[in-house]
Amino acid sequence: MTVSLPLVFVLGLFAWGAIKFLGVRPWIVVLIALFGFWLSHTFMAPAIESGTRSGVQVINGTHD
Repeated sequence: MTVSLPLVFVLGLFAWGAIKFLGVRPWIVVLIALFGFWLSHTFMAPAIESGTRSGVQVINGTHD
């Protein structure tokens, strides 16, 4: 069985877990999310996207 989850959903679960179990304050999570949004509009966005795609492919494995 294959389950497909969007990366933003997985990151949201990590953020919720950090707030709930690690005691991270919600404003820090919001600040990090805003930083990521700002970073996506810079020259580094293509490199971040390709790195994320490569990491997901490594985790999922390639089935040729």
